[in-house]
Amino acid sequence: MDLPFGVTNWAEVAGEKHSGTTGVATWRTRQFGPVRVRMVEYSPDYLADHWCQKGHFLLVTAGELVTELADGRVFTLTPGMSYQVADGAEAHRSSTVIGATLFIVD
Repeated sequence: MDLPFGVTNWAEVAGEKHSGTTGVATWRTRQFGPVRVRMVEYSPDYLADHWCQKGHFLLVTAGELVTELADGRVFTLTPGMSYQVADGAEAHRSSTVIGATLFIVD
């Protein structure tokens, strides 16, 4: 609600570095009321340093992303694939061997 039309040029949004257990994630973030929208780039050999409980809609736009759930399931996503998970539903963490670019709404 109350969100006017707007355009985002992601190349103009400053990146913020977040170190993983290995590698680095660069987040380009926009906030629209309660909705956070991010373009995230994972370096090669990135492994998240935590199990995430936050809900997301995530689309892989480049590279290859491996998402592991706390129950042991593992999913490999390539460009054009997405996942969705609710807040607190299933803990998950990301990794990539070759690097990945993601579009995330949470």
